[in-house]
Amino acid sequence: MSHPQNLAEFQALPAIDALLAAVDAADTPRGLLLAWAREALAEARAAILAAPTPSDLPAHGRTAWISHLAARVAERVRCDREQSLRRVINATGVLLHTNLGRAPLSADAQAALVGAAAGYSNLEMDLASGRRQSRLHAVRDLLPQVTGAEAGLPVHNNAAAVYLTLTALASGREVIVSRGHLVEIGGGFRLPDIMVASGAKLVEVGTSNRTRIRDYEAAITERTALLLKVHPSNFRIVGFFEEASTEELAALAHRHDLPLFDDLGSGALSQHGPLALGEPTVQASLAAGADLVAISGDKLLGGPQAGLLIGATRWIERLAKHPVARVVRLDKTALAALEATLRAYLDPASLATRLPLLALLARTEDDLAERAERLRERLSAALPAGRPDGSGDWSLEVITTCAEVGGGSLPGVELPSRAVAVTRSGISPNQLSDAFRRLTPPVAGRIERDRFLLDLRTLLDGDDLDIARAASALEFS
Repeated sequence: MSHPQNLAEFQALPAIDALLAAVDAADTPRGLLLAWAREALAEARAAILAAPTPSDLPAHGRTAWISHLAARVAERVRCDREQSLRRVINATGVLLHTNLGRAPLSADAQAALVGAAAGYSNLEMDLASGRRQSRLHAVRDLLPQVTGAEAGLPVHNNAAAVYLTLTALASGREVIVSRGHLVEIGGGFRLPDIMVASGAKLVEVGTSNRTRIRDYEAAITERTALLLKVHPSNFRIVGFFEEASTEELAALAHRHDLPLFDDLGSGALSQHGPLALGEPTVQASLAAGADLVAISGDKLLGGPQAGLLIGATRWIERLAKHPVARVVRLDKTALAALEATLRAYLDPASLATRLPLLALLARTEDDLAERAERLRERLSAALPAGRPDGSGDWSLEVITTCAEVGGGSLPGVELPSRAVAVTRSGISPNQLSDAFRRLTPPVAGRIERDRFLLDLRTLLDGDDLDIARAASALEFS
């Protein structure tokens, strides 16, 4: 039982906003700060209740409590900065940079993720009845609403979507695919290897640059399980090139009572409009007759890492019931972020303001030029001065350049951009790049034509302030 005099200390505890105002952690996501502040306040309340006498409390009065609790939150911030996986400012000009985690999450997705991870959640409980329910129910309900498909199923990533489909529908049987579609994705993973692991037998048809519908038809036997079409999302074939259309493949597959599986990968939807930049959309593939479509969640969709299987109920349900579906299922944090991302697509008009990736794609050259000039001015004021003899002087120049989508999407598509070219006498571009990556938060730029560039196309709102603030501490080894 708490000492009666301790109870007055409850009134001395600060509000969340007052506590956060006392913590210097501009580079830490607000969601994390809120979670740590709530945790510190909960510890303080427990200490007040448990302390035998006022002298056993760690602080007394509003000022002392703010100082004590701010120190607790600051310690969490310090520990977070020592984590090997942490926030990096992306100034590379590659929007879906695989090494930097691909698509940045929306504010709604971030909040949903923290909410699901911070404590217990109704992951597999129907709160109305108290009974168990599938953890996938919300996302599975949303996928048809967003895409117009009959059904959908989320899994761990797009490679998992392909593996599950081939294992569930084609293990021990044949899968027909064009030689021009035998792609290799990031990290050296190759489609033929995934097919072998699934137990399916690969049947190659056509050539690397020309595959006609008659090539597929000639390969169909009683052992054929499905036709597979793979969108070359990380390369382009130009010149003497021909391939069977989705409509042709769907008609052929259905004449033989086979499914057509279209691995689109990049995650373009009709809601993206011109921001899809010409990529084939899920809706177009379904309209052309594809029975199953697979896309990534962390590419053009703008969500967390996930693989989304979309299509006919007949085939989706077979996949959902297969044992491998449990092996590749999503955890609660990814599901929370994915649900929030998909909900944004129910209001297409607000997509470019709610999803960071689409906001970056939508930036105009005038906007980029203004942002680049602001960054140049802030860096000019923040960078450490050169030496009296003129050595170590900085040069900051706004230049016109090109960014790219990246992440295995839209190869060869260049996005007009602006960058701040940073040079310093006596310091090489590689040394500059290394020094910027050592900042808190780290800043990843790129080297182009022997200059270190900070590309504005990939900077999120507020990143320019963080770069300037951190750059005052630049050091060179």
